[in-house]
Amino acid sequence: MADHTETKQIDDKDVELAVLHQSVDDANSHMPESLRGLTDDERRALEKKIVRKADMVILPIIGVLYILNYIDRQNLSAAKLQGIMDDLNMTTQQFATSISILFVGYLPFQIPSNLIISHITRPGAYICIAVTIWGSISAATAAVHSYNALLAVRVILGAVEAVFFPGVIYLLSAWYTKNELGRRIAGLYIGQQVGNAFGGLIAAGCLKLDGAHGIRGWRWLFIIEGVATVGLGLIFGLFLPEYPHNAKMLKPIERDMAVWRLEREAGAAEGNEQIGTMQGFFIGLKDPKIYCLIFMNMMSQCMGSIANFFPTIVKTLGYNSINTLLLTAPPYVFAGFFYCGLTWYSDRKNTMFFPILFCLSLASITYIISLATTNTAARYTAMMFMPSGSVGPQLLLYKTINHHMPRPVAKRAAAIAMMNAIGGTSNIWTSYLWYNGPRYFAAFGALLASGVVFAATLTGYKFYLHQQNRKLDEGGERAKETMKYGVTQQMIDMGWRYEGY
Repeated sequence: MADHTETKQIDDKDVELAVLHQSVDDANSHMPESLRGLTDDERRALEKKIVRKADMVILPIIGVLYILNYIDRQNLSAAKLQGIMDDLNMTTQQFATSISILFVGYLPFQIPSNLIISHITRPGAYICIAVTIWGSISAATAAVHSYNALLAVRVILGAVEAVFFPGVIYLLSAWYTKNELGRRIAGLYIGQQVGNAFGGLIAAGCLKLDGAHGIRGWRWLFIIEGVATVGLGLIFGLFLPEYPHNAKMLKPIERDMAVWRLEREAGAAEGNEQIGTMQGFFIGLKDPKIYCLIFMNMMSQCMGSIANFFPTIVKTLGYNSINTLLLTAPPYVFAGFFYCGLTWYSDRKNTMFFPILFCLSLASITYIISLATTNTAARYTAMMFMPSGSVGPQLLLYKTINHHMPRPVAKRAAAIAMMNAIGGTSNIWTSYLWYNGPRYFAAFGALLASGVVFAATLTGYKFYLHQQNRKLDEGGERAKETMKYGVTQQMIDMGWRYEGY
């Protein structure tokens, strides 16, 4: 019996080695001719050079555009401190509607936009055209003279801005491997916080223009930020690369490597399959993990909705409008450094579960302090950590979806769009909770409850993944049960597991 067991173990090892060699042979058979004469060290050096080029060209452009995206989206919150409610005769509830209605246009257009971008040859140009259009719309906000006109402009602005985030994720996925993509998404969120920080500083500067040429300060805010967005959108449209196979910034051999390394990661068959975003969308609907991730993102977006009203929260400290806008910057600057540390730790330890729990705990403490006291020092201390804890989980959820959504890539792209679009609906109803300051019991109570529900759901998701990993560990028919939700036979053979939880 012992001899039989030993023989079986040897056979299993032979099978694993055979699968490994077959995978290497498959990858080499699809290797372009230009790469076959290179040594492994030369190929690795070439791959690092490509990633470095992408980081130096694509990421700065995308980062600046994301800053502009958030500035243009959040400037209405700053305009509230500059007299827009009085000029347009808006009530508190009407202002909440003007905030939330942007998402009425923003959310439903994300998936259709990704359907479009996946079928055009120049996704970078498509994104930059959208940037130019939304900058024009944002600048046009300065011309509104009624509440209804403001609502119309905000809906259109949201529809055009829907192009950006899922489109950028799609473009990045065409350049970076799965393990590289998470840190680049984290970079986007750092840009988001920089946008929030600079948005407050720019708004404070625009407030000083109040009355210049007979134009109110809040109108100057929309004009200046909108014109800057249009100009940079046009400029970046000339430099943002398209797909690796036709990128002018790469040499021919670098293009071959850029394409092959992504095909190598996916596997030969999957690297060449033709699955559109719509087909990927329907494949994603069959995976129960996506529903759990969407729900957790809804809770996370609810917590992150503080960004829509952060100047209003800081205003409860009792300072004037200029000082209030200046005080909004430090929490966002701190959040940028916090995200760097958070993603560094997550990558180093290969974990998402505990960093998310840490963020949820930190955010919950800030909400409890805001509910419990009106002491200025205590409340501003809570505000310093509020954006970090509230938005931090979103970074790790997007990292999770990139690790736990198996190929094809179209499924992952559609899953990201679904998670972002459906999860973002929280921004609509949370806009109506910010009343009866300074403690805002309804708002902070809802955010605290969301954090608790998020933590409970996250724990359930962790146990579900452990169950799936046990099936993969058992092998045979038990392992094949996981194939119903996207795990492939090749992944099972290569020992693939759900990680980070």
